[in-house]
Amino acid sequence: MKILTLNCGSSSIKYQVYDWGQKRPVCKGIVERVAIGNSFILHELPGRDPVKIDHECPDHKVAIELVLKIISDHDFGVIKSVKEIDVVSHRVVHGGEKFTKSVLIDREVIKTFKELTPLAPLHNPANVMGIEAAMKLMPDIPHVAVMDTAFLQTMPKHTYLYAVPYEWYEEYGVRKYGFHGTSHLYVSRRAAALLKKKPDEVNLITLHIGNGASATAIKNGKAYDHSMGFTPLQGLIMGTRSGDIDPAVIPYIMDKLGISLQEVMEILNKRSGVLGITEKYTDRRDVELAAKGGDKRAKLAMEMEAYRIRHYIGAYVAALGRIDAIVFTAGVGEMSFEIRAKALEGLESFGIKVDEHKNREAMSRNHEFVISTDDSHVKVFVIPTDEELVLVEDAVAILEGKYDVPEKFTYSFGSPDYVNAVREEAYRRELEKRRKN
Repeated sequence: MKILTLNCGSSSIKYQVYDWGQKRPVCKGIVERVAIGNSFILHELPGRDPVKIDHECPDHKVAIELVLKIISDHDFGVIKSVKEIDVVSHRVVHGGEKFTKSVLIDREVIKTFKELTPLAPLHNPANVMGIEAAMKLMPDIPHVAVMDTAFLQTMPKHTYLYAVPYEWYEEYGVRKYGFHGTSHLYVSRRAAALLKKKPDEVNLITLHIGNGASATAIKNGKAYDHSMGFTPLQGLIMGTRSGDIDPAVIPYIMDKLGISLQEVMEILNKRSGVLGITEKYTDRRDVELAAKGGDKRAKLAMEMEAYRIRHYIGAYVAALGRIDAIVFTAGVGEMSFEIRAKALEGLESFGIKVDEHKNREAMSRNHEFVISTDDSHVKVFVIPTDEELVLVEDAVAILEGKYDVPEKFTYSFGSPDYVNAVREEAYRRELEKRRKN
């Protein structure tokens, strides 16, 4: 079985072809600058240099046509024809309350995604454009939608509702939805496997720390609470997003600066967070280098970001009662030992102890690490996320009719031996490359 995954943004399309028989991706790539001019595709095959081809893509249909052409190309392809694709799996950012799990796409599903546009105006329209374009090009192939919000729909009402007039929730859907669900799902299942426990036996705190950042409290394998809210603006400090603030700041700043609500929201989403504090950087690597060089704002940004993560860890320990593990993932979570160390500092009373040497060594996107001490009551993992694999596995589960059984995630990322074998090989190649350089 071959699965094509598509992640369609407003001006880009990420894709991957996964061979289910071999349990591995056979190619991946991205089409950039869709509908804005100077479009190109960057196509990657294992063990070969990436291939870049310039090709104008005025819309998503042309971009997906380009993807299908290159994956079946004589020189760069991995299939002989599109007929070899068994299912297409699409990432959709917002499923609202309508979708609590992945679904087979039909007209009603697409209609619902369009109705949810006000909740995700920057993402859902692009997701829908990609789905409709792909279904026109591949009408005889089943298409599946995997929602970022779905894993988080198990949150109970007392954690997802805001203390505002209840009518706002009933009439307008104002509540916490959460995001990064596929990432939190993946690493939570991997953590359960590494703990040698079933998913419904573990309590976890998963931390997706990248340019966007979020924390999830997972109780008995299900999402119990989450840091992001009605939008991805709530919660942790991020690259350019403020995270939690007092809402009264908004009218106050509007009055003081004489700016509109739209301008304030633009600032909170795109000019705040780490960028707002440093006034220079969003990339945490730049922040860490500047902090080492004596930049006081960079040091402050690191302290603030780490403190906010620690704040949520403490809150979620209290909410869950006991935790089996903390998991760091995404770009910063996987690569920044300094942010991890600062975030976990002083948590020994919770049974959380970090091994400094292990933490420093855990800097790879191709390996899973345990960075806690041997006597730590709570395990601390660094687990590279793999959202595409969730798209693959949900699609296969739906096609095979196994999606509704309790242990629906019973495939490769539930097996530590398989995943570790794949990652060990990639890690070995990475270390060889480092030694040569």
